[in-house]
Amino acid sequence: MRGRGRASPRARAISAERGAPVRPIEASPGRADTGPVGRFGGSLGRRVRWVAAAALLGSSALGGAARAVVAEPVEGPAAPGTTPVRSDRGGPAGPAVQTAPPPTLEVERPVRPEVARSERRARAALLVPVDRPLPVTARPGRGRVVGRVPTASRYYGTPTVAWVLRVSGDGRYGLVQVPYDPRRTLGWIPLRGLRTERTRVSVRVDLSRHLLVVERASEVVLRARTATGAPSSPTPPGRYFVTDRVAFPPGHVYGTFAFGLSGVQPHLPAGWSGGDQLAIHGTNEPWTIGRSVSAGCLRVSEPVLRRLRPLLRLGTPVIVRP
Repeated sequence: MRGRGRASPRARAISAERGAPVRPIEASPGRADTGPVGRFGGSLGRRVRWVAAAALLGSSALGGAARAVVAEPVEGPAAPGTTPVRSDRGGPAGPAVQTAPPPTLEVERPVRPEVARSERRARAALLVPVDRPLPVTARPGRGRVVGRVPTASRYYGTPTVAWVLRVSGDGRYGLVQVPYDPRRTLGWIPLRGLRTERTRVSVRVDLSRHLLVVERASEVVLRARTATGAPSSPTPPGRYFVTDRVAFPPGHVYGTFAFGLSGVQPHLPAGWSGGDQLAIHGTNEPWTIGRSVSAGCLRVSEPVLRRLRPLLRLGTPVIVRP
């Protein structure tokens, strides 16, 4: 049996304008008037059906076409990851609509100039001209003394410019390989009061391939064949630096130029009287290049010497690998 309900104000106004009799709104059995049209909410026992349209941003980073989403409401508190929808007339919160997370944009950040400069600086080797004999200690600023860095080279008296492999965390000490030490000992020298320089040039020698490579800022500028130590006097691997730049007359056993290194040969051939300092130099026997025949030094051709002379300054790192 249907009861008679009250006509809404809007229905009465429309009927009055048209001159039609006012008809009340039909009410279902057991239901009360829920108030003005457009309001959401009510008792939990009442079923409500509604449709909400939402325009969501497309998956494109620049935005895509709007997509209509139809949601079937569920009475009760909003579930995690959902957003309550309110009436456009300010009514109480209605059912929740599932929302999509905002798109994540992958943005490539430009490299800052100061970062690029820092990376280039990290590739440059740190050099220190040594103006006084420096003790080399086992630990930064302490520990036993394991060697010394002299102010000049052993045979030619060239001022020492040492290659610092690493700097301590406080910046006060530098790690070096002790010059002219057959044990190739590593230790720390104090940097206070020393002038510092940088070079982006380094030399890498692969003994097994008889190959010498010169790099500038990690870019190869020269590859050359080289003669290495004979089986009875193999070239000792290590991390050395250039200590001398010495010219010789044409036809000399060392060619026209030699780059003295901070390493020594602990296994000299019998009867050798030419000293134990390692070097990169030329030769008056160019057919030996690419073979293992020397007393320990690295021999290169005259054309290679001419290219090395403007590249290798005092202190330039020379890394020799087996």
